This record gives sequence, C-alpha cells and structure tokens, in this order.
Amino acid sequence: MTWYPLDVTRIEHLPAESVALSLRVPPELTETFAHRPGQHVVVRHRAPAGELRRSYSICPPPDDPTALRLVLTPVTPGGFGTYARTELKCGDALELSAPTGSFGLPDAPGAHHVLLAGGSGITPLAPMAAAALRGDPDCRVSLIHSVRTAADALLADELALLKDEFLDRFDVLHVLTRETGGSELCTGRLDPPKLRRLLELLDTAPGARFALCGPPGLLATARDALHDVPADHVRTELFHSFPSKTATFDGAKTGVFDTTKTGVFDAETDTPGGGRISATLGGRTSSVTMLPQDRVVLDAVLRHRPEVPYSCRDGVCGSCRAKVVAGAVALGPQHALDPADLADGYTLACRARPRTDELALDFDV
Repeated sequence: MTWYPLDVTRIEHLPAESVALSLRVPPELTETFAHRPGQHVVVRHRAPAGELRRSYSICPPPDDPTALRLVLTPVTPGGFGTYARTELKCGDALELSAPTGSFGLPDAPGAHHVLLAGGSGITPLAPMAAAALRGDPDCRVSLIHSVRTAADALLADELALLKDEFLDRFDVLHVLTRETGGSELCTGRLDPPKLRRLLELLDTAPGARFALCGPPGLLATARDALHDVPADHVRTELFHSFPSKTATFDGAKTGVFDTTKTGVFDAETDTPGGGRISATLGGRTSSVTMLPQDRVVLDAVLRHRPEVPYSCRDGVCGSCRAKVVAGAVALGPQHALDPADLADGYTLACRARPRTDELALDFDV
C-alpha cells in the first residue's frame, strides 16, 4: 500500500462529536485521488503507542463533488477520531492511501434508489445521492437515516440543501431512536415491519435499487424487510466490527451476515501452525512460514512485507483482498467479498487461515 501525505486545509466540527477534514490534493496527485461516490481511503496514523489504520468514506460537500473530505466519528475513547477532533490542526499532514472500494449505486437509468443509513453510515450514501440526482434527471432517490436524536444527524443541513434543489425527486426521512420524531413511523428503533411501512410511504415499487450502510443490526433488519428483493438489487456496506465471531456470509440473501450458522474458524482458539505462504505484491513474491502466534495469514505476511495493504482487520474494508492461486484457506466472518468474489478465488488476508501446507496469494490481481 502506497501512502501519500496530504495537508489538512479545513476542520469542521459536526454533530455527535464528529469532525469533517478537508485535505489538499496537489496537482500531481489529482488522478491518484480521483474518486467515485461510495469509495473510501485508509488513513495511517503513527504514534508512540504504535501504528493505527482506519478506513473512512470520502464524503465531499454537495457543491464540490471532487473535493477530498473525510467525516470522522469517534468510536473508542482515545482513538483516531478523538485525536482528529481535539489535536489535529490545519496545516498538519495525514498519510492516506489512494481511494478504493466498489460500494456505490448501479448504473440503472431512471431507477428509484432507496438508501438506508445508520448513524455515520450516512457518509458514503450522501455523496451517492447527490451524484445520482445530478447525473440522472430521470431517477428518484429516497434516503432513510436512523439516528439517536435529531442533533446526532450528520450532514442534515447539506441533505436539506440537496432536498431544496431536487424537491420532486429526493426524499429524506430521519428515524429518531431516542426521541420523538415527526410521526410514529419516524420514532423508535427500526424493525422490519416499520421499515416496510416506510418503504410503502416512499412509494417503493418493484425494481427499486437499494444501498445500505450501517451497523450489523440495521443490515439484519433490512435483510428481513427486503427478503423478496433480488440480491443483485441490494448493495451493502458495514462500518464496524461484527458482534459475533461465529457469523457466516449468507450470499443468498442481501449480503449481510447470518449469526445462526456455524462452521467457521474461531480465531481465538483454533490457531494454525506451520505452513508456507507465498505472497505476490507489487510484482515481487516473498515466502513466509506461519508461526504458532499467527492468528491469520496477514500476521505472517506482514513480517516480511510490511507494505501489504490492510486497514480494519475485521473483514469489513476489503483492503487486504487477495486471490488464492495455489492451496486453500479457511475464511472467517467477513463482509467485503460477495459470492462472485468468493467463487473467483478471492479471500481476505485478515480473516483467512491456511488449510494446506503450501499457500500462494496474489495481492496484485
């Protein structure tokens, strides 16, 4: 993974203790940082306690879709989100990867795009909504944003301006889980019946395309509510770790996880030992032996190839995607690869363990 130092040019303090960081892209890196709505970058923060990597969706303001802006929400006390809110200053440099990711709206002219966000899951969906409305004059966009209170609704002002611009084609509903909303439907936690009623209110017809981003519970709710929707009409992105280490991918549904299934490895107790891994990265191939302390393939590869791409280590961001070209792996719970990726032989180094004595991975494919 190549890192690029970019200067912070603006810091905006947002609701829910979040912060928006605008970064300057020098002319020679304009092509490198060209991005599509829904893509993300990895930020590397090196501190005395060690190196930290975090993935953030690119969330440009509606009036400047090419700008590089990240919206950060603190997840854990003392994490990078807290550092950005309390210590980062304009003029400081952040190390970023190039934009990556395949999350986004399909090329479906005239479609009704229905977007469902939970909390900070709004950050990739807001630019996707703006791009669809401006790029396809025949489409409709409906956005449902589930948040704790009205004060926690990220980007609400920007979405309101977008609504004013596209009154007839853009609808926004905020569902408040911890205070009274504008109606019974917009008050309280979303469950499948309530979500189905909201979709009826939005006049969602067969053929609508769905994009979902939020925590596991929200995606599970959407899976139940959208069980009749074709799987290829639903795109999902999870923005933080899974609550269960025994979750498995249910590709027959809508791309979420089914924690009732079994048969995946337990990385805490089922530790591999031995085995040779051949890793191709940047056109160069290295070999490494799995040691007893290596929980997953990524641990072993990092010892010899510290530049190997990774970020979340939770099977969410997909940065460590690689193709198995020889041997086999056991893949733990993940959310970055769809059934087609798995059928093509791709895996995630952060969630994979060797099942064979010899394993070859290609990170360049």
